[in-house]
Amino acid sequence: MKKRNSSGKYIAGLILLIALCVFGAFITTKGITKKKIGRASNIELGLDLAGGVSITYEVDGKNVSDSDMKDTVYKLQKRVEGYSTEAEVYQEGKDRINIEIPGVTDANKILDELGKPGTLSFAVQKQVKVKKNGKTTTQTTLDTVLTGQNVKKAKAVTNQNQTTGKKEYLVALEFDAKGTKAFAKATKANIGKPIYIIYDNQVISAPNVQEAITKGECTIDGMESYEAAENLASSIRIGSLPVKLNELRSNVVSAKLGVNAIQTTVKAGVIGFVLVCLIMIAFYAVPGVIACVALAIYMLMMLLALNGFNATLTLPGLAGIILGIGMAVDANVIIYARIQEEIGAGKSTGAAIKSGFGKAASAIIDGNVTTLIAVLVLWFKGSGTVKGFAQTLGMSVLISMFTALVISRFLVYAAYHFGLRDKKWYGKPRTIKTRDFVRTGKKYVAVAGVIILIGLAALPMNRSKIGSILNYDLEFSGGTASTITFKDDQKVNDSLEKQVVKAYEKVSKST
Repeated sequence: MKKRNSSGKYIAGLILLIALCVFGAFITTKGITKKKIGRASNIELGLDLAGGVSITYEVDGKNVSDSDMKDTVYKLQKRVEGYSTEAEVYQEGKDRINIEIPGVTDANKILDELGKPGTLSFAVQKQVKVKKNGKTTTQTTLDTVLTGQNVKKAKAVTNQNQTTGKKEYLVALEFDAKGTKAFAKATKANIGKPIYIIYDNQVISAPNVQEAITKGECTIDGMESYEAAENLASSIRIGSLPVKLNELRSNVVSAKLGVNAIQTTVKAGVIGFVLVCLIMIAFYAVPGVIACVALAIYMLMMLLALNGFNATLTLPGLAGIILGIGMAVDANVIIYARIQEEIGAGKSTGAAIKSGFGKAASAIIDGNVTTLIAVLVLWFKGSGTVKGFAQTLGMSVLISMFTALVISRFLVYAAYHFGLRDKKWYGKPRTIKTRDFVRTGKKYVAVAGVIILIGLAALPMNRSKIGSILNYDLEFSGGTASTITFKDDQKVNDSLEKQVVKAYEKVSKST
């Protein structure tokens, strides 16, 4: 009776696992609903894969406040949204701002427009007569009454409504002397009518005038939340920000390069997967087959996780996924090696499986937890592609632990339960060998010391050749990098290099 119940448990588990895998595969290939949610092709690609423009600005000035930096980031975010809804603007350090706009090609236009200061204005409706084809018609236009330069302060505030008792979110404005006069004149003439607040030729708010405002201070009500009030206040402050942006570096990535990177990564991944499966099966037999199944489930879960968490996939992110694959394989190797050792020690197959998973679990968890600590540091302290790497690596670590300690465990026990109990199905038994590293410690210390001395000796040699002890990449040294994509395969030879040097005054060739 117990065996029948046990069989039912494993059969139900296998059916559920297969059903979930089929459903997950359907989601990643076809998607669900009309929006095709979950489909792998809908995964958001970063700049290095989708192509686009990357710019880093440095704010001019030593005493730039956090508020100024926040306003500048918000301003640039509003601007780049006109180019791409996937554009991202984020602060790096205390005085740098990074902008990434995927899917755009006109880099020069973007660089010119982003570097210009924003234009903010307050306008009212004005009726003008226009003659056209001999006929006179009346049209409504917007007449500017003052600009953002006339705004001294703009901040979000909260207020308790005395009638309803509800909390209200407002934007409090204060004008300079010139702005006070202009605003007083405009509000007197437009009571009951809207005053349009326009930023970069787009209306961002249109509050109605309730009374004439002559003291240079007013509030804008009707905000849905404090965040909405803060965003409007930030937009209004933009016109008078004393912040100048200096371009440090810019990079234009071709969409073709991104496609090539994805194709190369997928091809390498498929080849790597096949080789890993062959090696695992050769060394571990049935557990090796189970490891391949667990690895396929890992990849399926990663695709679903990338879609589910709306993660942006970048080249470093792909590296995080590949690293996660390595950790998943490593976890299975640790488990199955322990099982073989237990079999070699004379234990029965069932006891070896139980002991192998028990001994391997602590090592796997310890290794993955230390990786997760590094992931958290990269996530909270990093930015841009570093953060993307941390995100995908974190998901990879958690999923690889789940597939190794849960999926693989269940499948191994299921295989054992359904008759694969002979020790030959679990690979060649291993004997535990002990090596006395302490006795030969001096030898290893000597070898390590020689390697360290060679490295230290190479530092001054580098300095004499390239001017610094380390060969810094463009990200650290600054400069300009150009990537040229040819329609056909080309070999980097002297003739091609001369053509490139002729096109560019200075070129650095990397092969």
